[in-house]
Parts: sequence; structure tokens; C-alpha cells
Amino acid sequence: MENSTPLAATKAAAEAKPLTYSVKDGIAVLKVTSFPGAVGFDLLRDLGSALAVFDDKQCDRLILDLRANCGGGLSSVRLMSLLVPDRRLIGYSLTRLGRDRKKSASELPAIRRLPGSKLELLPLAIRFKLVNRDRSFRLFTEGLGAKRFHGRIVLLVNEYTRSAAEMIAAFARNEEVAHVVGTRTPGEVLGAANFHVGSDYRLRIPITAWYTGKDQLIEGGGVEPHTEQANTIGALTSGRDLPMEKAQAVLQGVWQRRVP
Repeated sequence: MENSTPLAATKAAAEAKPLTYSVKDGIAVLKVTSFPGAVGFDLLRDLGSALAVFDDKQCDRLILDLRANCGGGLSSVRLMSLLVPDRRLIGYSLTRLGRDRKKSASELPAIRRLPGSKLELLPLAIRFKLVNRDRSFRLFTEGLGAKRFHGRIVLLVNEYTRSAAEMIAAFARNEEVAHVVGTRTPGEVLGAANFHVGSDYRLRIPITAWYTGKDQLIEGGGVEPHTEQANTIGALTSGRDLPMEKAQAVLQGVWQRRVP
């Protein structure tokens, strides 16, 4: 019994929430470290709560911190949808089967909005697990409408920003809807499938390539920031976050240029 409390505390610390947020001087700061689950209903709920706070405090600038984000599921689409008011092509996933069939991107089935509940998830599961089994598809933003912070968004990335988080960074750069600050991402965006191979072991094999809406392959190249800014040991030991400071400075400059 004496050891149960420390162990529980250690487990709780290890299972940190994938989304946290704060507001300072009118700047909304949203940090997302992963996109758990196929759709991530819990994360979408927490994101909705964060946006309600940002709206209540009339935040007109946003820092989206994706440093050390390991990627994950489709909830990343909601973040990309927050960057633009309308519906736009994010990119497309292409399997070897889709490539061999020589399908153009415009022929691939599309996901244009995220399901709002587990019940709405069923048609999507049937469509992409039974009908479109080769997992080639297009992704679009959801058309969520205008936000106060549009045109005044900074995206933080680093060499540990992977997978779906890299898709967000690439979309932000291609559409020029956010200023990307940090270091180049690693270029690890291949989609994979898990196969049971006995006992508790699984074999994970890459089966899809991800292309941006401009037909760019991120794998192996990563996403280069607009403004390079790495952290240093000296800054960390003194309690400073140089990329965050740079993001705040960039936002101040954007704000001054946009509003006389």
C-alpha cells in the first residue's frame, strides 16, 4: 500500500494529456503532442474547450506548438481546418496498389469532414475498411469558417515533429497560412499497417506514401521552417524557450504589418 501512491503518480505523469493550452497577452498557445486513436474524439473535445476559451478571451493570435509531436490519427485534420476558413485539399495517401492502377489524385475517395460521434464513424469504417481497402484517399479541410487568429498564426516544429504533425506543417507552408518556426522535421510520414505475428508481437510495415496537395512527397525530406530557431542547452538551463520567444516576436511583427 505504501508504494501505490508513488506508482500511481508516476503513471499519471507518464500519461500526460496530448493537448494543453494557455492564453497570454491575447496570444492563444495550443500544444499538441500526439493525435491518439483513429479519430481522437477525446482530443477533439478538448480542442473544442480550448477554442471556446480562446474565443471568450478574444484571442487574435495563435501559436500552435507541434514540437515532439509523434503523429497519429485523423484528428490532425481538425487542426489543419483551423488554419483556413474554407475547404481545401490537404493532400493524399497513395498505396502501391493505387499507384499500379495509375489513378490520379482526383479519382481517389475523399474524407471531407470528421465524424462527430462513434456512430458517425461506422460509415467511414465501412467505406475504408471494406470498400476502399487499399487505403488510398484524399484529405480535405472541413470548412470551419473564419477565426480571429487567421493570418496571425505561428507553427512550432522541430526534428521530433513526425507523421501527421509534419502533414500539418507542410499544409501550413504550402498554403502560406502560418509562419513555421523551429528546425526541419525528419520526414517520417509513411502510413503503416500492423500485423499480428504471434503471442503479443506485431509487425508494422509501411504501406502508403503521403503527398501534399502540390504532389510533394514529404518522406525523407521533411518540412523546412520559414524561420530557423533551435533551442540551446544554455537557454534551457536558464528556463528560456528560444523557439517560443521567436514565435512571439514573429507574431508581433505580423501584427504590426497587418494593422497600421
